[in-house]
Amino acid sequence: MSRAESFAVLDKDTARRWSRFGRRDEPYFQQLLGVEIEEVRTDYCRMRLPFRTVLEQPGGVVHGGVIASLLDTVVVPAVGQAYPTGTRFSTVDFTVQFHRALIGEDAVAEGWVVRRGSTLVSCESEVLAAGSGQMVARSLLTYFVAR
Repeated sequence: MSRAESFAVLDKDTARRWSRFGRRDEPYFQQLLGVEIEEVRTDYCRMRLPFRTVLEQPGGVVHGGVIASLLDTVVVPAVGQAYPTGTRFSTVDFTVQFHRALIGEDAVAEGWVVRRGSTLVSCESEVLAAGSGQMVARSLLTYFVAR
């Protein structure tokens, strides 16, 4: 079940700007991962990471670094939608709890803001196996916002 209904819908311009997150002419890390935005709201984002064998480690499960990257990436639109274009922010604290392996299926991540301070934003995120709905991993994150 999605948490999206708990968060306000964004205005059209902000929604359009963040729906393009991860897409630009020159590839960068999110594009290499292959994340796809499914929904962005005020203080909330949901993404999908389609399964590809290139994301697996030799044991046949999706690499933990990929899962951690998804947990961190999904909160970027949730944090950033509140600030003007060009505002810089970055992860300063990141804790991950892995619950089970992701094997051969897409991952769905949700990220949301818990609290916004003047320069620090506290967030949570989680990754579920798309087919089974089982929890793969959860995280607590803190972002620093440079104004």
